[in-house]
Amino acid sequence: MHESKAYIQAALDAGADNAAYTPVSAIVFDRSFRGLCEMNSCGKYGRCWMCPPDVGDIDTMIARAKEYRRGVFFQTIHPLEDSFDIEGMEAAAHRHNEVSDKLAKELVPLMGEDTIVLGAGACHKCGACAKITGTPCRFPNEAISSLESYGIAVSQLAEACGMKYINGANTVTYFGGFLYDRGEA
Repeated sequence: MHESKAYIQAALDAGADNAAYTPVSAIVFDRSFRGLCEMNSCGKYGRCWMCPPDVGDIDTMIARAKEYRRGVFFQTIHPLEDSFDIEGMEAAAHRHNEVSDKLAKELVPLMGEDTIVLGAGACHKCGACAKITGTPCRFPNEAISSLESYGIAVSQLAEACGMKYINGANTVTYFGGFLYDRGEA
């Protein structure tokens, strides 16, 4: 079985609703996502080591991502009571993060220690990021940045992976992924 097929199956077995392989060369990067982070609508800007501005300059992050040849991406789709179901969205994010954590433990040793693990939103490893208290990251080898912090246009990524970005009324969809096989593109 080709390695990407095994990685896709691992994602599905871990609880992802969909998973796909795409070469990094097919990913659309958009530096304008950093502006969205700077607006701080999530409250994590400057309060999480894995979020802007601390995660790094957007052009540096995009260049780093482009050093990799391959990506495996997954999504979790969650039903909501309605579009205002904040508790449902939080529960969905928690489930997505569980899938991400399980996959990271399983796939990073197979893909290589320099694999970039990307999640949905701010890092979730700690209840409160050490950045808030001005101390170093407690889990630097397990901390996860978002797809957007690397400038990845998730709606276009979904299309490249043959996935829907929006999966119907009263649902929320989260994406995550892994960049691996570092080398010259």
